[in-house]
Amino acid sequence: MTADRQSIRTRLEQIEVLPGRPLENLAVMRTRVEAARADGIDLVVFPEMAVPGYLLGDEWERESFLHECAACGEELRAASDGIVVVFGNVALDPSRRNEDGRIRKYNAAFVAQDGVFIGPAGSNYPFVIKALLPNYREFDDSRHFFDLRKLAMEEGASLDTLITPVPTRVGNLGCLICEDAWDADYALSPLDALAANGADIFLNISASPYTLNKNHKRNRVFAAHAERLKRPLVYVNKVGVQNNGKTVFTFEGESCVYDAHGHHTDCGAPFEAAALTIDIPLDPAATFGDPLELQEDSIDELRLALEFGMRRFMESCGVERIVVGASGGIDSAVTAALCSRILLPERLLLVNMPSRYSSDTTRSLARELAGNLGCLYVDIPIEDSVATTTRQIDGLKAGSLDGVIEEELKLSPFMLENVQARDRSSRILAAVASAFGGVFTCNANKSEATVGYTTLYGDLGGFIACLADLWKGEVYELAKHLNAISPTPVIPQGSIDVVPSAELSADQAVDEQKGDPLIYPYHDRLFASWVEWWNRATPEENLRWYADGVLEEKIGYEGHVAELFPDADAFIADLERWWNLYQGMGIAKRIQAPPILGVKRRAFGFDHRESQIGPRYTRAYEELKAKLLGA
Repeated sequence: MTADRQSIRTRLEQIEVLPGRPLENLAVMRTRVEAARADGIDLVVFPEMAVPGYLLGDEWERESFLHECAACGEELRAASDGIVVVFGNVALDPSRRNEDGRIRKYNAAFVAQDGVFIGPAGSNYPFVIKALLPNYREFDDSRHFFDLRKLAMEEGASLDTLITPVPTRVGNLGCLICEDAWDADYALSPLDALAANGADIFLNISASPYTLNKNHKRNRVFAAHAERLKRPLVYVNKVGVQNNGKTVFTFEGESCVYDAHGHHTDCGAPFEAAALTIDIPLDPAATFGDPLELQEDSIDELRLALEFGMRRFMESCGVERIVVGASGGIDSAVTAALCSRILLPERLLLVNMPSRYSSDTTRSLARELAGNLGCLYVDIPIEDSVATTTRQIDGLKAGSLDGVIEEELKLSPFMLENVQARDRSSRILAAVASAFGGVFTCNANKSEATVGYTTLYGDLGGFIACLADLWKGEVYELAKHLNAISPTPVIPQGSIDVVPSAELSADQAVDEQKGDPLIYPYHDRLFASWVEWWNRATPEENLRWYADGVLEEKIGYEGHVAELFPDADAFIADLERWWNLYQGMGIAKRIQAPPILGVKRRAFGFDHRESQIGPRYTRAYEELKAKLLGA
């Protein structure tokens, strides 16, 4: 750092990164570098993997893609005349191999100054190598990248000598790549090493997907880092949508700067590309920014994530029109309302598909919803087509050609429920979407997805499940919020008040208050303990808490379990019913489900990896069960 420099005129570039599109990302970055230079900026910082994108599956195995990313990086290097540019990209070392035998790859931060890449002090590499590779939730970094810890072992070097600042004209930059600052559960703290080795400022470039309330934790953790180590900390995250096949993730940005007292300065609104220009004092005693007010995400931020994710995913797939099967219930109503916020009315079509079990109540609610949204609407009854299927299959005799083996096929009442669900989705919605020139949605919520309370090849179908990371109670909360922020309510109050029901049999008549077998306020919380908790619960813990009388407190249920289940036998029967489905057929259905838009912890798909090993119970569970049942 030069002796007379008191601050660094810095620009945080919270850009929208297109996954797998390095040339398009390069074009944006070069434009932003040129603008920064013209504005007299000293230091411009882009996010992690800003050139290639981050969640790319096994695209990392294609060497032509890797070399294109490297070439884009070289163009950014050449564009750094008179300015310091920091950006994330994949770094290649053709002289070495990864442990899978492919070309050595690093998740790296590049620092370019006056047309030259500058590496950390004392390093043989002209880039900063990510030290901590996350391998939890949606992350799978070590599948593709070699980390600094392995490199140190390979070279017989001390990590402290490899984690050093990058010396530039604006000072010693302590470059960190996303996880490097989330070091609480690691034996290594890159932050501490950089501080000990003379970093003037920390730069954390990130590719951190949105998760409800993650920003609350990051503010708390990163502000504490800056205050403890008495250095400013710059955090730059990307905006956009990326996916791991089965799960679609949004990136909200929330870039900011923390001063050495834990205060912060925000870059811009979430889910929007933005730039923040700030003079960052290098005096550790200097205070700038605003005192940090820790707060949890609001329901509106959740709405923003869903709308942004849907819009960008549609764009990436080339989808311009959507069909929603509108039942009159809450899930399809919220899905349609979200779609209406990102589509013109003529590009949204609601389809009500009544059967003999559909009530006038729900049919009128579906029409009311379409009227509120001003979109296209059509009724397509399914009674005749279901009758045709029943007539063709029920009583059908199947036999071997030699006449030795014969069997008569029968459709039970339960099977006929599934026939209706499949007729609606696989036949009507698929055909209507094709004729409409669009796709149709899956309206399942997380409660249903957990236990497979959906019909395979039926209402489980669709191009994306935008509500499948929300528990049923959260769907209701979102419905009320959508009404509150609209000039006039868009979701009929009747859809909020009606008993949740599939309306596939006389036992599910909503006008008689008959509906789903799930007790959503309770089961939402029970299922969350299995799915979303960091240390996930099983029936063993659930049963122990029940026996100790603390189940409600442990899972966060506001009611009384004794009012739901009169005795231990009823409680255990319910517990095992849903656990068997969650660990059994529910997995098979989730594997075949459409991509889920992940907005919370442990979204099904790549964030919640599963194996079809079937349900099991621990010995401790079986022993406690026998004790409670007096067996």
